[in-house]
Amino acid sequence: MTSQALLCSNCLFSSKPSIPLSHPKLPKTIRPAALPILNTNTTRPLIIISKETSSNIRTLACHAARRKTNAVATSSTGDGDGNLRRVLQVLLWVAVGVYILWLFFLPYAPGDPVWAISSDTINSLVGLSLNFFFILPLMNSVGIHLIDAPVLHPMSEGLFNFVIGWTFMFAPLLFTDRRRDRYKGSLDVLWGLQMFLTNTFLIPYMAIRLNEADADYTPRERSQLGSVMTNGAPIVGLIGGGICLISGLWALFGRMDSNFGSIGERWNFLVSYLGSERLAYAFIWDICFYIVFQPWLIGDNLQNVQKNKADIVNYLRFVPVVGLIAYLLCLNLDDEV
Repeated sequence: MTSQALLCSNCLFSSKPSIPLSHPKLPKTIRPAALPILNTNTTRPLIIISKETSSNIRTLACHAARRKTNAVATSSTGDGDGNLRRVLQVLLWVAVGVYILWLFFLPYAPGDPVWAISSDTINSLVGLSLNFFFILPLMNSVGIHLIDAPVLHPMSEGLFNFVIGWTFMFAPLLFTDRRRDRYKGSLDVLWGLQMFLTNTFLIPYMAIRLNEADADYTPRERSQLGSVMTNGAPIVGLIGGGICLISGLWALFGRMDSNFGSIGERWNFLVSYLGSERLAYAFIWDICFYIVFQPWLIGDNLQNVQKNKADIVNYLRFVPVVGLIAYLLCLNLDDEV
């Protein structure tokens, strides 16, 4: 602001006028007022300028200064955004490394690392997978016994299915992400690995989507899985949200006839479970990342939401699970590209 004021105040008194007197924006009636008088001490002409001419020149000079200042400010803002983007990418890639090393390979976290995994952990993982979305337990409860559901602690089953239900709802969000084409791989494979193997794969996606868009960018056609998940987003939201709700209720009240104790005893089991099992410990990491990634992705894609519901989704996006359900229920499929 100081340099702009100095320009506006002093540009009239330089030895060479900043704006020619024949400038097209100066009124013709004003131009004759500027009469050159030769100075014997210099070869440059001195200019006598009337007050009206001075006012016009001052106005033009100030407009030019403001345009220059705004351009510099815009450039500085763009540089700032670019620096923030690079910092976020570095932090995300560091998180990928820490997640893999700490949870998979190093022996310091609770439970067994991958290279020393116990048979009990494998059996628990197989049992949890068989009780996916509580399908087998619910079938058994109504007398359908094609396969008997493994009887595991309801707290471990509830935690497992809660994370899986939340992950399930991320599919339409990824397939409607406006930055999804910056990820050159298959979103089908990415979400499949995230859903059925490990949630580690979502972290590098969050870093890659921050890349600058290609100049020759051509939107890719959505896959069949992407189309199903996107067109059925409200159904996905209701199913995923229902599973998360059932998971909480199951953890507290499931298998009451199997002597898993009261709510207090189940809570004590959960604390012990998180401190002794690597799988459970990893689920807590996943929940923490989801708490960050859910509002981030929804906030970047609010233009996909029905306009009359964008405000409520914008507020709810910070509520774990609930914000994602709101996004899927309010998704505008007609405008989404």
